[in-house]
This record gives sequence, structure tokens and C-alpha cells, in this order.
Amino acid sequence: MATVGPLGNLPSAPGTWCSLAAAVSAPFLFEPLPLVTRLILLAVLFFLGSRASGRAEIVLGEKDPGRVVVDELFGQWLTFLPFASLPVADLLAGFILFRVFDIFKPPPVRASENWLSGGYGVMIDDGLAAVYAMAGLWLWRMVSPLSG
Repeated sequence: MATVGPLGNLPSAPGTWCSLAAAVSAPFLFEPLPLVTRLILLAVLFFLGSRASGRAEIVLGEKDPGRVVVDELFGQWLTFLPFASLPVADLLAGFILFRVFDIFKPPPVRASENWLSGGYGVMIDDGLAAVYAMAGLWLWRMVSPLSG
């Protein structure tokens, strides 16, 4: 689960590939669900992803291993949480925004990695990056002529 199947084992940029897979699958696996169901799904994903990430840290002997990408799945879908049926341009914008905030980790995203222990720390920083990306996507939808 921590590697989201084969995605975490890709030789280059597994986090970006997992985020892309999450963005591509969102219109089919996430967006059609009622808001309450999406919230429950994200809560379960956060809990199980935290457990899997924590176990992966122990097994691999490193903090937040690059192969652990369940946090990207969680963060990318969290970015899309308040939006239903996003057009392709908005999905792409949400993907780019999430990756930018996840990679550059503006305050307090970087610090949040240490707020919680183990896998919870792995997951929380992507959740905060997603909040930034969600706000950016909302702004994008307000101003972009490409947005639906």
C-alpha cells in the first residue's frame, strides 16, 4: 500500500507519477462519490497510509522513503475534495499546483513532517501541501478562461 502498487518502485520521480495517476483516476474513482464518502475515503486513506508509511520507514530504515507514495495519492485527491466533475484543464492545474507545493514545501508544510511521528508525519505534510493546492485551484477556477 505504501508504494501504491508499482508506482513507488518506478526508477524516476515516483511521487510525481503517483500524483499523475491520482489526478487521472480522480474523475472515475474519487469525484463521482458524494462529498461525505470522499471525506470518509480520505480519512481511511490517511489512517491506512500512515500505518503503511510508518511500517515502510522501519523496513527500509529511512525517514519518508522516496518509494512511499501513498501520501501523494492522499494529497492529490485532497486537492480535488471540494470540486465535483473537474474539466481536464482544472485537473492539470490541480496536479501542477499540488506538485509545486509538495516539492517546495512552503511554511508550515516542511515543519509539519515533524509534528507527528512515523507515517503520520509522512502523510500530514502532503495534506498541508494539498490545502495550499486546493486554494490555488479555487483561485485558478475563478480567474482562468481555461477553467470549466
